Amino acid sequence: MDILDLLSGQLDRSAINELSKSTGADADKVQQALKIAMPTLIEALSKNASSTEGASSLAKALDNHKGVGVEDVAGFLKNVNTQDGSKILEHIFESDRKQVQSTISSRTGLQDNQVSGLLAQLAPLLLAMLGKQKSSKNVGSRDLFSMLMGLMAMGGNKGIMKTVTNMVDSDGDGNIMDDLGKIAGGLFKK
Repeated sequence: MDILDLLSGQLDRSAINELSKSTGADADKVQQALKIAMPTLIEALSKNASSTEGASSLAKALDNHKGVGVEDVAGFLKNVNTQDGSKILEHIFESDRKQVQSTISSRTGLQDNQVSGLLAQLAPLLLAMLGKQKSSKNVGSRDLFSMLMGLMAMGGNKGIMKTVTNMVDSDGDGNIMDDLGKIAGGLFKK
């Protein structure tokens, strides 16, 4: 599987079915959630990698995940460590995790616990794929931000990254993380 396919939410049917089965969610809604979740995860990783400390921390995490086989995504998802995924999400989103989950839930019709389970499976998959790319391209911690931004740009060329960013980016600043927080905050006020 190509990392750009993952970033654009284009997993094969067996991987979608595995995610659907493990979360108890409708496969079409899982596909829809992927198209929002993957750009959100990449953007959050990019934000973290924009500082020296964050890039160093991310480089270590990618190195720890690079040896995990991701050629068979459905097989990977059958054996994914969701506890590891939850820890990854805490680092990636920090205090915004619940807001991100709630926003994806409201946009897709999935329940919060289904989104949480989905993200906990996608985070290790994404880190494994990014770790493989970091290793194969010999990317150092100082270049991680550029690598992630390049992936976002290439994903944008596939259309879905740009579409999701435009859909969620209500203030037009190109950053969806602040908008996800606003959307989730608005949901709790209702």
